[in-house]
Amino acid sequence: MEDIVISVRNVAKSFRRYDRPSDRLKELLFPSRKQYREFQALRGVSIDVPRGQTLGIVGRNGSGKSTLLQIIVGTLRASSGEAHVRGRISALLELGSGFNPEFTGRQNVFFNGQLLGLTRGQIEERFDDIAAFAGIGDFLEQPVKTYSSGMFVRLAFAVATSVEPDILVVDEALAVGDEAFQRKCFARIESLQERGCTTLFVSHAASKVVELCDRALLLDRGEAIVTHHPKFVIDQYQKLIYAPADRYPALREKLRTIPDSPLWPEPPGDRDDLNGSAKREASDDAFEIEADDFFDPGLKPSNSLAYEPRGADIQSPKILALDGRPVNNLVGRREYVYTYEVEFHREATDLRFGMLIKTVSGLELGGASFPAVAQNVTHAAGETRITVRFRFTCCLNPGVYFLNAGVSGTVDGQFTFLARGIDIAIFRVLPPTESFASEIVDLSIAPQIAIDKQRDRAR
Repeated sequence: MEDIVISVRNVAKSFRRYDRPSDRLKELLFPSRKQYREFQALRGVSIDVPRGQTLGIVGRNGSGKSTLLQIIVGTLRASSGEAHVRGRISALLELGSGFNPEFTGRQNVFFNGQLLGLTRGQIEERFDDIAAFAGIGDFLEQPVKTYSSGMFVRLAFAVATSVEPDILVVDEALAVGDEAFQRKCFARIESLQERGCTTLFVSHAASKVVELCDRALLLDRGEAIVTHHPKFVIDQYQKLIYAPADRYPALREKLRTIPDSPLWPEPPGDRDDLNGSAKREASDDAFEIEADDFFDPGLKPSNSLAYEPRGADIQSPKILALDGRPVNNLVGRREYVYTYEVEFHREATDLRFGMLIKTVSGLELGGASFPAVAQNVTHAAGETRITVRFRFTCCLNPGVYFLNAGVSGTVDGQFTFLARGIDIAIFRVLPPTESFASEIVDLSIAPQIAIDKQRDRAR
């Protein structure tokens, strides 16, 4: 337990809800008359976070994410239970928390830095770095009440991460920043992770949770539903939020029965065990030299998930070579067709079909989504079958990848997913015979060098 820096035990938090402001006064005048309704924001939540881990917290709005973080940080007191934190904690919670709107940006840097435990001298040493990271220019000398939300979060994040915290807490605040600043922030978080900083990260961006976090917690209606590997938790969360209302309680209870993972969970099985005996390492030695793409019947996804259907089913997902052959071992830079069939059991309009390619860790690489009306299909009646085809170029480096498939539309006046398959298909990209590409995506880079000047060694 020496390595546990955050320990939450059976934490519950309730708030009083009043229908009208006057009800508060009535309760003061007549204490025996209850004027409020109890709202349970958290219900017996327990979680341990070891040193150096990044824990992602996901859940729909109102699930208790922010309340849990505020209890951990110490800005809220739990109604019952305990939360213990070991180390210097720096938090980026509600936009503007900890800043005085009448102070200038410069004054707030010193004010907030001292609240986080730095001396004035230490802040002065780091001020130039803070100002450069925030990048708000002359606005640093203006009152922060004149700032946009993006400028506010730039300065707040710069200060929060400048103290080199033992624990960093980020609650969705980065969503207001532009893309360039978000990338800058995530690079800073990654740098803190490398130094052993423990991080709590709340975001509705599923790909960021999968990319940044070692473990994830799903909160729903104030309860901790499941704690597991990020990709697994995100898949379950998305399945839950798109479930029909009549299936939601059963799905929720089923998730509650899943045992929590170890404190440092291994990635999902598909990363290391591609269907048992069919396992092949994605390396040059495993494939030697493959002359062409081919189909391996043993390469199958073992962790596929399907949303609860709402009048449609997705069937027969597969990749085809341009000559019509089914393949799941692809050659980079070639074109292929990803196809699946959708069987409709009831009438639906406003149809939209989609696909998505992901890595084994769940990082979303790219996909497509298009409205059926673009191809003169306005609706589908019951017992209609539609074949969907996505032609694409395999611009990926050697490795194993997963595919999603989805169809959405309007049923009973509501636009929603009619069917969706998560990790419904799998494919492998073979090592190319000639390629200089690195990392995940093959950008078809053609490097060149030229000697402009060469020293004459004959002298």
